[in-house]
Amino acid sequence: RLLDLTGERLAGMDAAGLDVQVLSLNSPGIQAETDPSVAVSRAAAVNDLLATTIAEHPTRFAGFAALPLQDPQAAAKELERAVTQLGLRGALVNAHTQGRYLDDPSLRVVWEYASGLDVPLYLHPANGVDAAHVLSGHPELTGPMWSWGTDTASHVLRLIFGGVFDDFPEAKLLLGHMGEGLPYVLWRLDSRWAFHNHHGIELARGNPSAYLRHNLYITTSGVCDAPPLLCAVLALGADHILFGTDYPFEDMATATQFLRTAPISEADRAKIAHGNAERSEERRVGKECRSRWS
Repeated sequence: RLLDLTGERLAGMDAAGLDVQVLSLNSPGIQAETDPSVAVSRAAAVNDLLATTIAEHPTRFAGFAALPLQDPQAAAKELERAVTQLGLRGALVNAHTQGRYLDDPSLRVVWEYASGLDVPLYLHPANGVDAAHVLSGHPELTGPMWSWGTDTASHVLRLIFGGVFDDFPEAKLLLGHMGEGLPYVLWRLDSRWAFHNHHGIELARGNPSAYLRHNLYITTSGVCDAPPLLCAVLALGADHILFGTDYPFEDMATATQFLRTAPISEADRAKIAHGNAERSEERRVGKECRSRWS
């Protein structure tokens, strides 16, 4: 089903009552390439294919670009091309790139372009560079059931303490799986930040939670459960939550039924189902038009 773009996928969307799906390259994707020049050419090919698929079904699909982060300048330019020429809505990053995380100073240019284009970077899990010793002897804990979530949450905290969101205050980070557990720990992050040595780090917004509430947007992908959704609504606000299915790893009909019956207000349900995504795109297009005519 990963290789099927329009056959089973469209039929499944229709059966689940899902109007639009955002397509992207699965992990590890382009980031597994060791040769930067190969990564650059393959990212362009992937994004061209994605744009062609979307053009054939413009009311059913949108897309996130793949980026050759092995070459930060080329990645920034590919993001610009993907958004301004191909019509993609941002980019998806699969964890690290040859051990380099998104807080690396060399990747600030990618954040600069993403912020300027007003599009999100979607941080998706992948296998880590190494495995924590506590996981040794328990391969079931390595991967999507546990380690991917903790690795991805740690990656987000690197961005905060690494100063990415101080350098680009309006940058948007998108995170799946109901926020990889982060909405649950906002109070403790702030409490321990106030208590411990800051190791010379200063946060312009004061507390870690301020960045998670401002720069972070999460999706419901892969978590069809009311308690974490209610926690996320209370912690981040419904304006920062978008619907997702995690297809083909999870079932689309299960995901849509979950949102239809979740114990939240109808106003919040509409925001999560489609309103937040629509508002974000309207804002981006409006800024693009103002930029062209100013």
